[in-house]
Amino acid sequence: MLDLNWSDPLTKPRQSDNDYRAYKDRPAEEKKEVTSKPRLDPVNPEDKRVINGHTDINQLAPFKYPWAWNYFLNSNKNHWTPLDINMAQDVHDYRYKLTLEEKHVYENVLSYLTTSDILAMRNIGLAVMEKMSAPELQIYQARQVYEESLHTWTYQHCIETIGLHQSEIYNRYRVVPEIYQKISVANRRLNSVLHSGIDLTDPDELHNFVISYMFFAAVFEGCWFYNGFSPIFALQRRGLMKGTAEQLQYIMRDEVMHASFGIRVVKQIIHEEKLKLDPKAIRDMWEESHEAESAYTGYILRDPILGYSADMHLGQFRYIANRRAHQLGLDKEPFPGAEATLPWLDEQANLRKEKNFFETRVTEYQTGGALKWD
Repeated sequence: MLDLNWSDPLTKPRQSDNDYRAYKDRPAEEKKEVTSKPRLDPVNPEDKRVINGHTDINQLAPFKYPWAWNYFLNSNKNHWTPLDINMAQDVHDYRYKLTLEEKHVYENVLSYLTTSDILAMRNIGLAVMEKMSAPELQIYQARQVYEESLHTWTYQHCIETIGLHQSEIYNRYRVVPEIYQKISVANRRLNSVLHSGIDLTDPDELHNFVISYMFFAAVFEGCWFYNGFSPIFALQRRGLMKGTAEQLQYIMRDEVMHASFGIRVVKQIIHEEKLKLDPKAIRDMWEESHEAESAYTGYILRDPILGYSADMHLGQFRYIANRRAHQLGLDKEPFPGAEATLPWLDEQANLRKEKNFFETRVTEYQTGGALKWD
């Protein structure tokens, strides 16, 4: 082992120089043995592919997808934990201010979200990451897995803080058909790409994988999550459940990034694999998603709350779905002519800075505020 002078390390020879000298002094037979070993060629970034690539998955740079690395860097600007946000007023609001209809909305939104983020975590961590063949993509997705876990912790923290019955809240998706319908749609998509031995060089398997990834990016996170927080934001706009809403604002910024990244990866796969998507499969995805969202909306908002109704919620879903279709570069809008019914919703992702409601910290929403959908 080289004994460096740490005051002036350059006074000692580099270890690589010593290694070379030792190699030069070896007998010819030993040199021949060393040079006969396989030599690996340097990684050419142009050889990288999102899937079905053959370059060294362990070598990060040079990048082919520098935008993926930038997603990872930006995601770290929205770092937080649910313990950072004061929930004391929420406890008082839930017990003494919310109506029965508002409690119904609050509890069932949490019931849906608790299961959904675990599904999102399993999709990226178990079904998607292993199929990526460029490490800059996997590194952001690893961060995404962490964020989905953090979101699940956040919902659990809200449930514990408010004092809701955990078993009852967590099991609602199993006993409420309208919540179960959304979960089962996502579960079926996930299970179709989670099986062992999937071969993405097979055109049918590849098509199914891309449609599944598109569903999770554009619908599950891009519509269902993006729109799914809005009933709680409607309470926040009336001065209620502000702590929970602030938690969801952090989560929303993560989900915007997840959806944006997933849409970009899907478009890259389509380009690299020269894939032509079946219009019927895309149409079925939107129709099935709308049917599930319609049933869910009718249940959680069976009685409208002040300033928020089922028609407003479902109308905003259609509007956001059209936006995601444009971002995917699809030829047709799934819901032509749909207009924004919650024009204030984008504010939740676009705020640059705000103080939390009890002056406990200042939150700088660098990522969410700077994000532009490509």
